[in-house]
Amino acid sequence: MKVYAYLLSDPLLDPPVNAAIWGWEVDKVYCDIAHQSATEFPPQLKQLLADCAQAPPDYVLIRRLEELGSSITLISDRLQQLEALGITVMATQQDFCSGCAQPVSPPVNLMPLLGEIQTYQRRRRLQQGHAQNRLKALPPPGKAPYGYRRGKERYSLDRATAPVVKDFVEQFLLFGSLRGAVRYLEKKYGKKISVSTGRRWLTSPVYRGNLGYQNQQVVADTHPAIITREEAAQIDRLLRRNRHLPPRTASAPRSLAGLVTCSACQSSMKVTRVTKPRREQAYLYLIPSACPQRPKCKAIAYEQVLERTIQAICAELPQAVAALQMPPMAAIKGEIAQQIQQKQAALQQLPDLVESGILDAETADLRAYKLRTEMAEIQQKLAQLPPVNLIETVQTVSIPQFWLDLTESERRFYLREFIRQIQIERTDADWTLRLNFIF
Repeated sequence: MKVYAYLLSDPLLDPPVNAAIWGWEVDKVYCDIAHQSATEFPPQLKQLLADCAQAPPDYVLIRRLEELGSSITLISDRLQQLEALGITVMATQQDFCSGCAQPVSPPVNLMPLLGEIQTYQRRRRLQQGHAQNRLKALPPPGKAPYGYRRGKERYSLDRATAPVVKDFVEQFLLFGSLRGAVRYLEKKYGKKISVSTGRRWLTSPVYRGNLGYQNQQVVADTHPAIITREEAAQIDRLLRRNRHLPPRTASAPRSLAGLVTCSACQSSMKVTRVTKPRREQAYLYLIPSACPQRPKCKAIAYEQVLERTIQAICAELPQAVAALQMPPMAAIKGEIAQQIQQKQAALQQLPDLVESGILDAETADLRAYKLRTEMAEIQQKLAQLPPVNLIETVQTVSIPQFWLDLTESERRFYLREFIRQIQIERTDADWTLRLNFIF
């Protein structure tokens, strides 16, 4: 038994296809790349029909009937040509087998699939139009994001709203609180957004000067950016840092909120404000939020915990960093930067290759698109690397006076840069604390 298989794929829409998907039983596989012209006869399909005319196989396998032609007429003609040679055509992704039905004409065989074929072809043409826009790095359809205006071929900054987004980003970078930045935006500009919208602003590739499409691919450097690459790296790091904290503690007014737990009852400890009657002075305590013990674990003065935390950081943080087996970050970043430069150089060579006739315009556009998406992936990896100056930073934050000079919100920012959890270990007469560093 002889079996042939045929594949038609579009590199802009389909993932790379491996001819081995048919298995070892297939004698020969014919592969074509989709062309823009719907009337062009794919060369491998033409070769398949010629080989079938000379030595007809028993079966011809295809994934979908639409791969045989761009219209019902072309599909019917090619099916009729194959069936006239006594060949059984099977579509693996559709309920179609030409040898399984009664011997009727091919157009009648296609009637049950007519609606599906037309819908698929209509959707495919729409996807191909979007793919051509991606090749040219054109913005996706729809309204421009807040802070931008839609130009003829790319987004441009909206002078009225772009400063609002920039101020929002700077507020988040300053205090590391997403909810706090959302409240700041409403208070200063009267712009009310949800927390999820604020997170989308911070993570969207559009505000970083890139274009993101529904296929999850990102094309780098397509329009002016509101968020610089350094700011984007800091944003991603802050968002990752806040994931292990309760949502509302990221914007809590006290720096220890969400960090302290009691080792005796395994409960997180919340900050409580206590006042005396007819007195303005207030006292802050840390108490377990859900202590199961009876009697419950006692509250501890907030200032005492903060003071001992600062002492422990100054004593333990340099030792913890010195014990780290850190990779050579400078060398890694230099290697990634070199990869980006190589792709930029290849991108600049494409117009000369088109002019000299080595590449056609369509192939050059496809190569440029792939280079831009690869550059965006590399830049994302670069942004995820930790900062190189960790040792220098530790030397600064290991000075007690540094912590005492900070405001409570600034202290909250730095504490969460290094500490994952502070555990209170109780004894009969006193208590001690243990720091769990992020690294």
